[in-house]
Amino acid sequence: MKKIKILLLIFFITFNSIAQEPVYNGENFEIETVQVSHKEELSLTVWTIKVKGNAGETTPVKAGQLDGAPVLGYVFPTNLDPTDVGFNKTEGIVALALTSHPDFDDTPLWDENSDKNYLNDGIIWHPHWVVLVTNNNVGGGLAVKQFKKGDTSVTLPPTNPGMPMYMDSPGFQVTTKANSITVVIPDYRINNKKDFNFDGVTAFLKVNTSNPDLPMLGVYNVYSVASGDLSLPYKVER
Repeated sequence: MKKIKILLLIFFITFNSIAQEPVYNGENFEIETVQVSHKEELSLTVWTIKVKGNAGETTPVKAGQLDGAPVLGYVFPTNLDPTDVGFNKTEGIVALALTSHPDFDDTPLWDENSDKNYLNDGIIWHPHWVVLVTNNNVGGGLAVKQFKKGDTSVTLPPTNPGMPMYMDSPGFQVTTKANSITVVIPDYRINNKKDFNFDGVTAFLKVNTSNPDLPMLGVYNVYSVASGDLSLPYKVER
């Protein structure tokens, strides 16, 4: 009887622990279409992910600290070169990530919620250029590429948030409406590239500041991939 009580207690604790874990995967991250279209008359591209549910409606539950802070993302992996978006030449996949994370603000130049406080709007959907590399220590198999502080071979755009990663906070306009999340990018901000390949991904990421075996910002769960195999088959529409 004592063993049964102990087993029931363990089950109860485990069940409640699992139940309290936020569940983000669902129709709001189930990709139906992905599109990048070029507007010649305006010299810009419009990037859109459409999902089965409501794009941007789900945001992360606050963790209360930077270490372990959750990040949700609608991501466009591309075959753009890192130099096209202001980084130095380096290996990895250039991706545009539209993210939300309530525990920290990594866009100190931009006031996305227009309240005159530039450091409190991480939860508002906003864009980042990142360089992604393979990392088998996280469930999603990818992480933002890191470097050692003071590495003089690294070039970041002047709008970067000051972290030792290949990340930029470019400040492009992000709009969510019904099942669509859209970002608009001037041509000159991508080296006037109008012909490139891309894909669409939704994912859960997490910040790490305590475990040296884990990346600073890793992809822990991939919810949906537009192509099904991350082959970047889509091309810019004119």
